[in-house]
Amino acid sequence: MRNRTVKVDYLARVEGEGGILVKIKEKSITDVQFNIFEPPRFFEAFLRGRHYTEAPDITARICGICPIAYQMSAIHAMEHAFGVTVDGQLRALRRLVYCGEWIESHALHVSMLHAPDFLGYQDVIQMAKDHPETVKQALQLKKTGNELVALLGGREIHPINLRVGGFHRVPTHRELKLLADRLNRAREAALNMVRWTATFPFPDFERDYEFVGLRHEAEYPFNEGRLVSSKGLNIAVSEYENHFVEEHVEHSNALHCVLRERGPYFVGPLARYNLNFDRLTPTAQEVARAAGIAPPCNNPFKSIIVRSVEMVYACEEALRIINEYEPPARSMVELNPRSGVGCGCTEAPRGILYHRYRVNEKGIITDARIVAPTSQNQKTMELDLRHFVPDRLDIPHERLTWQCEQVIRNYDPCISCATHFLRLDFDGT
Repeated sequence: MRNRTVKVDYLARVEGEGGILVKIKEKSITDVQFNIFEPPRFFEAFLRGRHYTEAPDITARICGICPIAYQMSAIHAMEHAFGVTVDGQLRALRRLVYCGEWIESHALHVSMLHAPDFLGYQDVIQMAKDHPETVKQALQLKKTGNELVALLGGREIHPINLRVGGFHRVPTHRELKLLADRLNRAREAALNMVRWTATFPFPDFERDYEFVGLRHEAEYPFNEGRLVSSKGLNIAVSEYENHFVEEHVEHSNALHCVLRERGPYFVGPLARYNLNFDRLTPTAQEVARAAGIAPPCNNPFKSIIVRSVEMVYACEEALRIINEYEPPARSMVELNPRSGVGCGCTEAPRGILYHRYRVNEKGIITDARIVAPTSQNQKTMELDLRHFVPDRLDIPHERLTWQCEQVIRNYDPCISCATHFLRLDFDGT
C-alpha cells in the first residue's frame, strides 16, 4: 500500500490520554502528530489569587508520579522572588527527597511501562510470568523510593511536608538511618536493572538532538544550576523565557515548547546524562560504560538504560546524604514576602520543569506559568517518528504500530495518570 495512515487512538502504558497519527504518501511522511487530547486543567489559573504558601500543595496535584518536582520548582521560584537561600542540611534534605522521587518514578517506567516493549509483552503482568525476580526487584526499588518520599514529604502521594523555606518537620537521625539498609539493597537492584536493560535489542536509531538540562558546578542536577544545552546554551534559570517559547498547535491541547533560536530540543534522563556524565558517582559511571552507553548517547531507545543508571546514582546520593546528616536546628529559614517575580527550574524524572510566579506585597500570586517536561519534548517526539518510520515501512503494520508507540514511550510522557487500550487503522487515501 503506497498511501496509508498509521493511527493510534490511545497510547498504552503512558500516564494519560494521547494518540499518534502518521500519514504516508509514496513512502514519504506527509504528516506526524502526537495528539494530547485531554482537556486543559487550568492549574495556572487556579494559582492566581492564592497565597504563596499554597503553591507547593496545589502544584503537587498536577502529577501523582512526580509531585516533588512540581513542589520544588514552585518553592524555588518563591524563594527567588523573596531573595531567600536555603543551604546546609535543609538543602541536603531537598536532594534526598528528590532521590526518592527519581527512584520510584524510574523504577515504574523502566520495569512496568517500557521494558515490555523490548521483550515483546503487552504489559508487565505477562512479563512477570517469565521475569518474576526482575519485577519483584523493581517493585522493591519503587517501594524504597516511596518510603523516602513518605518520610520527607509526609506521605507517598501529593506530599504535604515541603514548604517555601524548608520543611514543616525534618526527620530524626534514627529515621533516616533505618532506610540505609533498604537503600543498599535498592542500589544492588538498580545495578542489576542496568545490566538487565543493557541486554535489550535496541533499534539502530540516532539523531542530532539539542539536549537541554540543568548543570551544577559540583553535583548531578536535581534542583539547582544553570540551564545549558549540547549546542551552546548557558543561561540562568531567570532567562528561560528569553530563549524558550510555547506554541499552540491545532492537533494538541498541550502547547509545544521550542527554543527561539533553533526550535525543538530534548529534555529528560538522556539529556541530563549527556550533559552531566562527569557528575555521576564513580560506580554509576562504571556501570554505564560497561552497559555500552558511554556518552555521547544519541539513541532515545537507550534511555531505559540511562534511567537505570540514574537510579544507581540516586541510591548512592541518598546514602551519602544520610551518612552525613545532622538534624538542623530549625526546619525552615525565616522569610518575608515581598512584591516581585520568581523563577524556579528543577529536574523532574522526565526533564526540566519550569515555574514562574508574580506575587504582590501580601504574598498573593497574581500570575503563574508552568512548563512541564512533556510539552518541551512533544515536538522532538514528533520528529523522532518522522525520522524513524520511513526506513520501516515494509515491516508488518502491527509491528510498526508497536514501534511507533515505543518511540513515544522512550520519553515516559506524563500526560496524566491513566492507561488505555489502543486501536490501529491503516487506510489508503
